[in-house]
Amino acid sequence: MLNNKKFKPYMSCIAASIIFGFSFMFSKKALEAAGPFELLSFRFGAAFLTLSLMALLGIIRIDYRNKPLKSLFLLSFTHPFLYFICETYGIKFGSTLQAGIMLALIPIFVAVLAAWFLKEIPSAIQVVFIILSVAGVMLIIILGSSSASTGTVSIAGTGFLLLAVLAAAVYNILSRKLSTDFTPMEITYFMMAFGAVLFNGISVAGHVRDNSLSSYFSLFADPNFSLSILYLGVLSSSVAFLLINYSLSKIKASENAVFSNLSTIVSILAGVAFMNEPFFWYHLAGAALILAGVWGTSYFGGASQDE
Repeated sequence: MLNNKKFKPYMSCIAASIIFGFSFMFSKKALEAAGPFELLSFRFGAAFLTLSLMALLGIIRIDYRNKPLKSLFLLSFTHPFLYFICETYGIKFGSTLQAGIMLALIPIFVAVLAAWFLKEIPSAIQVVFIILSVAGVMLIIILGSSSASTGTVSIAGTGFLLLAVLAAAVYNILSRKLSTDFTPMEITYFMMAFGAVLFNGISVAGHVRDNSLSSYFSLFADPNFSLSILYLGVLSSSVAFLLINYSLSKIKASENAVFSNLSTIVSILAGVAFMNEPFFWYHLAGAALILAGVWGTSYFGGASQDE
């Protein structure tokens, strides 16, 4: 049954899922003006600057002394570096709807990896609800791919998004494991710093090659791009990942991951409302199955770590 100590971690998961759901739309809009690495460089640059300012003002506390930093490099290479390259190209070649659908497979990958590496085996009833949630995603995929009018199926987009799913699953396992050595804020700050350095390095190298370094910040003349970076950098990176890393320190990885399916629902609604993407009855049916799966996995969750 639902443990009261899980209320805050579950609320954190829900809030992060809502933020991530809208991020697909903002990424799609930003990619209309910028290349993938330009988007990622400014996204993580904004996130790193935001958290650094908060640290300087004493709002957050970071302390890496006598802690195993090598493990954070592995986590950060997996996520954000590998994950966001794959997700960004997946969105570029696909659609916001397809991104939301494919990334909803993350709970299955996480449940398998968590059982293998963390010995966190979900109960039989939780497995049923995880499968139910994924069934909702599969319903949308199968019926959506059979309708030529949806424009949601892209082979290249699907390939990149599947790699993103694997990277996200590995990140969930590593973050859960490292929560015994680092605070959620320390994990988040290192991830943002790693992403900012790597993605800006790649972007700057590209501008130097093209002899266009003087126009590095010219994209911010576009208000839509600036708004997208503000959302993606501050909310979707800094805030959402802090919420996820916090919840991973409190609840099982498989329980945490199933909440990511809520992003599918949010991304569908955002695509329909703001991107003029189509909405069909199977989107509603799939959303109902996803919600039921998330509720059941949470309600029948086992004991978690103490808060």
